[in-house]
Amino acid sequence: MGLRLARRPDRPRDLPLGVAGPATAVAQVEQRLAGRADAFEVHRYADGAAAREAVENRTVYGALVVTPGGTELLTASAASPVVAQTLQQAVAGQAAEGGAEVRTVDVVPAPASDPRGAVLNASVLPLALAGIATGALVTLLGLGGARAVAVVTGAAALVGVVAAAIAHSWLEATGDDWWAVAGVLGLSTLAVAGAVAGLGALLGRAGVGLGAALVMLLGNPFSARPRLRRCCPNRPARSASGCPGRGVQLLRSVSFFDGAAAGGPALTLAWWALLGLGAVLLGGALRNRARDAAATGGREPAPAG
Repeated sequence: MGLRLARRPDRPRDLPLGVAGPATAVAQVEQRLAGRADAFEVHRYADGAAAREAVENRTVYGALVVTPGGTELLTASAASPVVAQTLQQAVAGQAAEGGAEVRTVDVVPAPASDPRGAVLNASVLPLALAGIATGALVTLLGLGGARAVAVVTGAAALVGVVAAAIAHSWLEATGDDWWAVAGVLGLSTLAVAGAVAGLGALLGRAGVGLGAALVMLLGNPFSARPRLRRCCPNRPARSASGCPGRGVQLLRSVSFFDGAAAGGPALTLAWWALLGLGAVLLGGALRNRARDAAATGGREPAPAG
């Protein structure tokens, strides 16, 4: 097996990549991959069928399968067109045993209407802005407690429905389950809106500014919209991206992979949403307590009788 991988300045980091085939050939592939330092996280599979299943389940983002007829590179452009292209560039044109080129098979292709994932990538900023606007509006209107939670949740649901109508029904860039797509888009908006409203409830207008800054200055740039999160070399920035990047990941899982690997992104978004809404309720309770204390002059009311 004479396969060698081309080096690129912008190389992946710990990218899950499967290998399958005869033991001797696989060992040679792994030896070549080991020369890429921390670029790949190699997973070995018994055969090509197992490697394909791993790609379809989002366990790995690609797989090299060595067969008697040559070597295949399995990719999934629906998971990330950029990563699929990176893998192709890393091995395409490199000679396998006998001089045969590596054949690329797109196991889970991106939709023909959006082959580069531009619609999903472009959805990050509008959803983030909608979430920030919702959280800011709730704070500026002075809403608190359960009423604020209801407004934030309802607004996020409305944004999810409208965004699904655009991305799914009009642009046809997502999967067939319309309500699942709407739910993911709504949850992504709720995570941002809840965080901004929660900080606003605790810190006032300064909290809204802080929440907006966190989403726009950290979350949006480092959400790995055009690149897979696993390829982002800045781990702290990757962790701070929070809602936007996780929303895209979840949308891809729901749209193209039958929900595979959706648990992590869904839990992250739900955590942000619940934490933010909890802060909204806490802020409302603290304001009510302060208002009651001011009304009684800071003294406990005298007991009846």
